[in-house]
Amino acid sequence: MSLPRSLSVLAAFGLFLAPLPGADAFGPPPKPLLQQGAEAKLLAEFARFATLSDGTVGIAVRDLQTGETQSYNGDTLFPMASAYKVAVAGRIFSLIDAGALRLDDKLALDPALASEGGIAWMFSRPGASLSVDRLLELMLQKSDNNATDVLVARAGGPQAITAFVNKLGVTGLRVDSDTAHLLYRAMGIHPQSGTFRQNADAARRANPQLAVRDIRDLPNLAFAIEPEDTSTPTAMLDLMTAYEEGRAMSAASTQRFFTIMAHCETGKARIRGMLPPGTAVAHKTGSLNGVGNDVGVVRLPDGRRFAVVVFVMKDSKGHVSRDRIIAEASRAAYDYFLYAPDRAHGRAHIG
Repeated sequence: MSLPRSLSVLAAFGLFLAPLPGADAFGPPPKPLLQQGAEAKLLAEFARFATLSDGTVGIAVRDLQTGETQSYNGDTLFPMASAYKVAVAGRIFSLIDAGALRLDDKLALDPALASEGGIAWMFSRPGASLSVDRLLELMLQKSDNNATDVLVARAGGPQAITAFVNKLGVTGLRVDSDTAHLLYRAMGIHPQSGTFRQNADAARRANPQLAVRDIRDLPNLAFAIEPEDTSTPTAMLDLMTAYEEGRAMSAASTQRFFTIMAHCETGKARIRGMLPPGTAVAHKTGSLNGVGNDVGVVRLPDGRRFAVVVFVMKDSKGHVSRDRIIAEASRAAYDYFLYAPDRAHGRAHIG
């Protein structure tokens, strides 16, 4: 009999398939009042962490073995920023699984898709191209916007990505833009023609407050309440759960996806920030002015795993404060799931 496909994700972290501890290893199951007390304490901690921001905080965590879910503002819409790239990756892997694409296929670096930073310089080279696998690495590990928009175009555009997510039964998450146009909206500009760099520079010259907002890392409150390119923490949690359970991709694609995410280079002070050294984490960050996000899967010492999503928006206290909120929430969830392993299946939330 073959192993469940969800177990293949363990290989993505370079882990051996050891049997999970039985209930007896942890003593008798907690009494109902103790369980309720543990849940209440976790949710109170989430609420306390939220006070570190002058904006809005959303947190959702799930035990991937029992399905137990705890959340704070779990049904509130937040700008995904670069966290939307996990949905882009899922759509690309679905094309690979369908035989319409290969990891070693080369995609042209169309100059029209270049934005700023990262590998933007490569797009001016005649005939420049990169493999799908390398573009996925750049997108998920370095959050490269240029690589992302090449993949968004190959994925069939934002609507195709949203359709892929909806087909998994995930609601409350929508992709409406590639990264360049998401950034245009975040900046509050409406370009007619020209390159991204030309349009962004012109907007900054015309409105010096854009540069001030960047320097001070202040939110664009109008952008933060737009419905486009948003997700609830619970919807993002549902998407990560579908990935981890092998319901979205083949076993090989699931393994490659989590292997890439396990080497994420951004947001080292976020989900990873307060976890014990050596903890296996696969995650993807998202950052914009006043926005700080991280979404991922964490492995506990006994082999069990949990998913965590933390979104922060409308925040003017800066990235250090946002990173701390994400790190604190992730550590609280780690301790909760680690020290109370025999828990009933259920859901709880505040807000």
